[in-house]
Amino acid sequence: MLLNDPLFIIAALASLAVLVILVIGVGSFARGGEFNRKHANRLMRYRLAAQFVAVVIIVAFAWFKTRS
Repeated sequence: MLLNDPLFIIAALASLAVLVILVIGVGSFARGGEFNRKHANRLMRYRLAAQFVAVVIIVAFAWFKTRS
């Protein structure tokens, strides 16, 4: 079962982190204002970094699943 696999749980949490950062960024962009001007680029960088980590974890999970 996937829910018993720690790497799956980590991959799911990493994906959730990407989603949270994306929602904050899109919400900030939609509202505009000072927060968006100050933090838009930072949120984009955080999202890209989190996305990279999530993809690496997902690929590692898939690789380990095919090896066993």
